[in-house]
Amino acid sequence: MEKFVVHGPCRLTGEVKISGAKNSAVAILPATLLVKGKCHLENVPNISDIRSYIEILESLGSKFEYISPNEFIIDNTNVNSAIASYELTSKFRASYYLLGALLGRFNEVQISLPGGCNLGARPIDQHIKAFEKLGATVEVKNGNVYAKKKDALKGAHIFLDVVSVGATMNAILAATLAEGTTIIENVAKEPHVVDLANFLNSLGANIKGAGTDTIKITGVKELKQVSCYSIIPDQIETGTFMVAAAATKGDVTITNCIPKHMEPITAKFREAGIEVYENGSSIRVKMDKRPNSFSIKTSPYPGFPTDMQPQMCILLAIANGTGIIVENIWESRFQYTDELVKMGADISAHGTTAIVKGVDKLYGSPVQSHDLRAGAAMIIAGLVCEGVTEVYNTHHILRGYENIVEKFNSLGANIEYVKDDTEGLAK
Repeated sequence: MEKFVVHGPCRLTGEVKISGAKNSAVAILPATLLVKGKCHLENVPNISDIRSYIEILESLGSKFEYISPNEFIIDNTNVNSAIASYELTSKFRASYYLLGALLGRFNEVQISLPGGCNLGARPIDQHIKAFEKLGATVEVKNGNVYAKKKDALKGAHIFLDVVSVGATMNAILAATLAEGTTIIENVAKEPHVVDLANFLNSLGANIKGAGTDTIKITGVKELKQVSCYSIIPDQIETGTFMVAAAATKGDVTITNCIPKHMEPITAKFREAGIEVYENGSSIRVKMDKRPNSFSIKTSPYPGFPTDMQPQMCILLAIANGTGIIVENIWESRFQYTDELVKMGADISAHGTTAIVKGVDKLYGSPVQSHDLRAGAAMIIAGLVCEGVTEVYNTHHILRGYENIVEKFNSLGANIEYVKDDTEGLAK
């Protein structure tokens, strides 16, 4: 059985480089399908979600030319299928971006309902609403989504009932080649939404307003090949290493990041008495004592990101005082708190609220990774704990963090990735 074995406690010091943003890459890869030619991408994270996406694109007819594990050229000239199998799409949630991209290129599309972390109900009704507004017909049956259009999609006015990153990005993908003008209101403003729009604009799309409440898309007839596009650094990986540095009373410089994207986290760090220094594309986090308690409420960007609340809970678990976390995005996000209680944390979680009383020490224990970000939190907890922590369900963590063992160990951690009992330890 695969597991991460974390030997604690430790103090992280040194420098770590952030990889490309997972949440950008999983939308930009299918977006290349809108180009009947080649796209050159760099700073692509080498993680399991991306490898799964590459497998899907290859099954549709895409060809890949690798320059490095993080840079390649995708040739979609001969893509001849708009049907993605359940076996491939069920591996991760972001496979639903195939709908918007393929609908822009083909008249009929079929994909299986996507998989991903179990964070509660994650309907795609707003995605479907956007496609139907643009003139497509969409049907969900037998675990598949079927989308059809008679001719070209037509520009439309779309108001999303809830702020949804996925629906916003899928609507952008579908509207890019639609005839006329599309206005999308109540959109998500996350950095990866802006990155997708910037990528498409670099190919000749006409998208304005990404990062604001309203996006205007003037449809173009085709997208063209351009020189290399670099995916933005990962906001959540940056935040994860910021928390790890602070929790271990360390001193870590995080490079290849965008400090502007980290403002909600940085504000809470300073409230907790953690030193944060910004310098161009790097952030230094320094801490030599227990943090002060604080409270957070998750909300869409530029609010506090839900994908950072499990990691921040580690800081509260060892803080002076009591903090409160209110989760406003996913109703099942607090599953991980039971694992922290095994380690000695004092957490009471009910519904959308968790009350966290700081304790002096945490202790190593076998724990489960319930989802991607909770898994990262378990590793950070292991770095703080007295003794050995074994983190199971490693596949969740590997979906979103590139070379996570190597990066942490380069900072002074002692983490082993055990593939199984017979193969022994893998570097």
